[in-house]
Amino acid sequence: MILFILKRIGYAAPVALGVTVVCFLLVHLAPGDPLSAILPVDATAEMQAQMRSAYGFDKPLPVQYGLWLWKVLHGDLGTSIATGRPVLSEVSRAVSNSLILAAVATLIGFTFGTFFGFVAGYARDSWLDRVASAIAVFGVSVPHYWLGIVMVIVFSATLGWLPPTGAGPQGSGNWWPDPEHLRYLVLPAVTMSVIPMGVISRTVRALVGDILNQDFVQALRAKGLSEFGVFRHVVKNAAPTAIAIMGLQLGYLLGGSILIETVFAWPGTGFLLNAAIFQRDLPLLQGTILVLAMFFVTLNLLVDVVQTALDPRIERA
Repeated sequence: MILFILKRIGYAAPVALGVTVVCFLLVHLAPGDPLSAILPVDATAEMQAQMRSAYGFDKPLPVQYGLWLWKVLHGDLGTSIATGRPVLSEVSRAVSNSLILAAVATLIGFTFGTFFGFVAGYARDSWLDRVASAIAVFGVSVPHYWLGIVMVIVFSATLGWLPPTGAGPQGSGNWWPDPEHLRYLVLPAVTMSVIPMGVISRTVRALVGDILNQDFVQALRAKGLSEFGVFRHVVKNAAPTAIAIMGLQLGYLLGGSILIETVFAWPGTGFLLNAAIFQRDLPLLQGTILVLAMFFVTLNLLVDVVQTALDPRIERA
């Protein structure tokens, strides 16, 4: 198993290096001048040259990439052009908020998605199957930003049950595990959980239906094993794929939450990316994209290892 993990880390290393190259080049190919956000309109040529030299924009792209990668490896993601604060501190706070939101949304989606998937799988072609499948189709089809707006209108503006935006009272930028902050988490987490719920529900339904039709299930029932015992075997066989889907959905939610975080003004990476794009904050944009991409690479590695540990049938070569 240790050799397998080392091989997977070796496979992930060139992917991570490629991610740094793509991340660096994409933001440099974007139109416009990133220094226009901080330079005055009447800035002299000398002032522009000094700013370009300070941020390293006066060097060739390969040199810029090498210097940037060297700093990244030492934990220095640069300084935000718009705020003047270290990018690492800005991204760390945003990533923690997004990770909390994505983890809670994934947990909700996995719980209800697994439930609906097992119900549909065990009750194939019945009205329960049709209801559970309809809920799953709704989850993967509805635009989540539209659903977020509807949730705000219904539960905040109309009923007044939950706060509409923010991570805490008085515009708090950090979320804490207490009842007051928990109220701010409900709407964005439930809205984000709809898509993974639909994906996991459809996946589990197909898995359960396929497993129930396999010969070993019929053999277990023929030997007199209780339905609960058969259910345990079905869960064991469906768990590796379901966990892999859950891990991927967590990565998708963490990196693709820009619309939800904008709707609910949640101070996470999506909200930070939105601000960095409009402010042409190149270091902040680079740092945020890099951290999200590296998190996704690491998450894929962990899912691969966990899936292999749970299912001995997977080849470890």
